[in-house]
Amino acid sequence: MDRTYHRFFAIILTIALALPNLARGQKTLTPSEVATSYQKSFFYPGKDMRVVVNMRLIESGGKERTRELTMLRLNAESTQDQKYFIYFHKPADVEGMTFMVYRYSQKDDDRWLYMPALDLVKRIAANDKRSSFVGSDFTYEDVSGRDLSEDDFSIVKEEKLSNNDCYLLKSVPKNPKGAEYSYKLSWIDKTTFLPWKEEFYDVRGELYKVFTAEEVRNISGFPTITKRKMENVKNKRQTSVVYSQIEYNVGLKDDIFTERYLKTPPREYIQ
Repeated sequence: MDRTYHRFFAIILTIALALPNLARGQKTLTPSEVATSYQKSFFYPGKDMRVVVNMRLIESGGKERTRELTMLRLNAESTQDQKYFIYFHKPADVEGMTFMVYRYSQKDDDRWLYMPALDLVKRIAANDKRSSFVGSDFTYEDVSGRDLSEDDFSIVKEEKLSNNDCYLLKSVPKNPKGAEYSYKLSWIDKTTFLPWKEEFYDVRGELYKVFTAEEVRNISGFPTITKRKMENVKNKRQTSVVYSQIEYNVGLKDDIFTERYLKTPPREYIQ
């Protein structure tokens, strides 16, 4: 009788513990699943994207510089590769300059820069995805993502950040020389899988860079970080970014991402 009672009690307890997650329609996710969902939500929403990007680059002494550009992104159909086309509107010394990136997940990017003052298209070496993105505190990896196979992932804990339920995901590069950080902590929203905050730690284990999502909006069914900031806590520089005129699935064609359009940007997408 006691054995039957204990067995019955154990079954009831197991069901009771599972009920909260079942009621919310949640299941326990592995670190790899969280990382995959984060990458898809943050870097790959839609088949393509058009956005106007306004940047404020703020030096430690308070001096500011601005950038305004239109960015087009096209996802490959069957791989994690992407193509980017960037047109610079401001400041005046770079107006009309265009920049194109073929982003590959398994090899170095291809990059081209068109300088209208010289009427010259220049191929740029692209063996470092950790270099600054258009002079900002964001790197190319911060903008287009990093191949998941390059890191090991673990979930440190689950916690709230500003009333948002988050996974605290730790990313550690498998090759220490293959990343700008020794590890990264990301507070990933459990619903949208967008990062509310990310902390980057150097080889000494010291915090040196912090990403913050300051505004998230739903754009055509895709949760999107429309205001974001990257702060370098070492040199006290920061870059604030605002996304506007955001469009997904606009029907971008592959032939837009060619050298021809570097010189003659597609005006229907570049205003």
